[in-house]
Amino acid sequence: MHINLSECLIQARGLEKRYRRGKVQVEALRGVDLDVPSGAFVVIVGPSGGGKTTLLHLLGGIDRPTSGQIRVNGQTLETASESELTRFRRDHIGFVFQFYNLLPSLNALDNVILPLLARGWSWKKASQSGQAFLERVGLQARWRHMPGELSGGEQQRVAIARALVGEPAVILADEPTGDLDSVTSGEIIQLMVHLNQQLGSTFIIATHNQTACQYATRAYEMRDGLLYPGLEAA
Repeated sequence: MHINLSECLIQARGLEKRYRRGKVQVEALRGVDLDVPSGAFVVIVGPSGGGKTTLLHLLGGIDRPTSGQIRVNGQTLETASESELTRFRRDHIGFVFQFYNLLPSLNALDNVILPLLARGWSWKKASQSGQAFLERVGLQARWRHMPGELSGGEQQRVAIARALVGEPAVILADEPTGDLDSVTSGEIIQLMVHLNQQLGSTFIIATHNQTACQYATRAYEMRDGLLYPGLEAA
C-alpha cells in the first residue's frame, strides 16, 4: 500500500529515546520512522523491553524524544510546550492501558465521561454521550456498575469507551489484552476493529498478541528499539 505523506495523520522521523537506569544508559528507541494514514488500524508486536510502550508514549505526547521529529494531527510534538502537550492529549488522543486504569470509586458511566468533564462539558451532556459510547461497546445495561462489579473484559470495554468518548483522532492501546484470557482477548481486538471501521478513529495497538496482526491495515515488529515493517494490507 503506497502512502501519500501529505495524507498521514502521524509522521515520525528518526525517533531516538535514551535514558539512564542507574549507571547504565538505555537506548529505548534507536531511530524509528513511522507513517500512519488517517483511519488506519496499526498493530505493533514484539517482546517486552523492545520499545513499544516508549514509542506510544512519544506519539501520545506523554514523553519527549531525545532526538527526532513527531507530527500528529498537524501538531509538532517535540517542540511543544507542556501546556500544549496537555491540550494535545486531551483533544486528540485516547489511551487504553493493560490494567484499565478505572477509578474504583466511580461507576462505569462516570469513568467514561471523565475526559468530557475535563473539557468543561456539563454532566448532563457528558452523560448522554457516555451512555452512547457504553452502548457502542455493549455495556449499556451496566453503566451503574462499579469497576469491582465488572469482569476484566467489561472493565476494558469501559476503558475503550472512555478513550473514544471525546472522539479523538488517535487511539493508543498499550497491551490492551495483556491481562485477559484468550477468548476475551479476541473479543476485545474484534471490538476495536469494529470501532475503527465504524468511527474512523486511527488505532495503534502495541501487543504481544500475534493474532491481532490479521486485523491490521499495517503491522510492525519492534525489537531492540527498532521498528520493522510486517504485514501490509490493501
